[in-house]
Amino acid sequence: MNRIDLTRTALMAVGGLGIMMLGGCEPGPKQTTQNGYRGAGLDQIVDVRHMIKTAAIPDAPYPLPPDGGPKAGETYQNVKVLSGLSTERFNHLMAEISQWIAPPEQGCAYCHNPENMASDEKYTKVVARRMLQMTQAINSTWSPHVQKVGVTCYTCHRGNGVPAYKWALPTGAPHPGSILGNRHDQNELSPDAAYSDLPTTGFADYLYGSNNIRVYGTTALPKYDGTGASVQTAEKTYGLMMHMSKALGVNCTFCHNTQAFGVWNLSRPQRATAWYGIRMVRDINNTYISSLKSVFPDNHDRKGPLGDPYKVNCMTCHQGQNKPLGGVSMLAQAPALWGPIPAFVKPGAASAAATPVAPASPVPLAMNATAAQPAMK
Repeated sequence: MNRIDLTRTALMAVGGLGIMMLGGCEPGPKQTTQNGYRGAGLDQIVDVRHMIKTAAIPDAPYPLPPDGGPKAGETYQNVKVLSGLSTERFNHLMAEISQWIAPPEQGCAYCHNPENMASDEKYTKVVARRMLQMTQAINSTWSPHVQKVGVTCYTCHRGNGVPAYKWALPTGAPHPGSILGNRHDQNELSPDAAYSDLPTTGFADYLYGSNNIRVYGTTALPKYDGTGASVQTAEKTYGLMMHMSKALGVNCTFCHNTQAFGVWNLSRPQRATAWYGIRMVRDINNTYISSLKSVFPDNHDRKGPLGDPYKVNCMTCHQGQNKPLGGVSMLAQAPALWGPIPAFVKPGAASAAATPVAPASPVPLAMNATAAQPAMK
């Protein structure tokens, strides 16, 4: 064998070893879906081994009864949110909520005193009433995000009294055993940031506070003035983006175009849906969950280390799928959750308006590129 043959053989061996090493790094099949024109950099690449399967959706406890007959406010006492719903559909929804949330061994007693069902003595009943208002507001106000699928209690709870995925304001205390003191939710490899080692403080800034997401500027080393962002702000933004990617089971090109991440007219429509989603989650946390701080008991699994009520993020609903529950709507069996129900009015009493619902943040129903774009992620 001459020198050329030896060289060729050695190169083939090295090449084969390289392929084996690469194959060892990322084994398993990948699914690639081309979005847009070829070469636009919008392909979705999914590792089949890590795809989240759609969870089993429970059947309704019994078929939805016809609407009509006495109203819940006429049949029962102390019905505040659903008093205008028919008694039969009210009972059906209560059975569904028990199935969606309450531990099987407790059932109705999870929220009610069986000896006095009208009593508000259990905090879980007060919370459930507020959550009903929240769910109705999401389906009626935030349709630019939830579309026609909508949400029910099961979307987040999945049979648990407390949703599996939640967060609370950070403690701000030094990390145990660390000489560096407060880590600011960084260097923790947190699942909330897809184990990316990026900070999760973006939840407080963008899913609870009113800060706008910024990652780029037009000058070197920009100061945050509403047009650019510091490195620290960019880290929070990327931490939130990693969370969204993990929560939806997608890569960045599900919303963004890799040619220009910040340019809206090159982005996919899903980016606008995500924009509404961020503001929807912010409204849920500010308007509904924070208002229950005094209702939840202290030192309970409903509150974080600082006594802050556990809040929602993208994972709470999506749980690894770009459409919660695989895009299956459960509202056909719970139509009362589409929006506020007009209150029951006793015969002869003055006409009542719809059940009051805490006002949500104003939501533009159509995108205004000039006015809205600076506030988008």
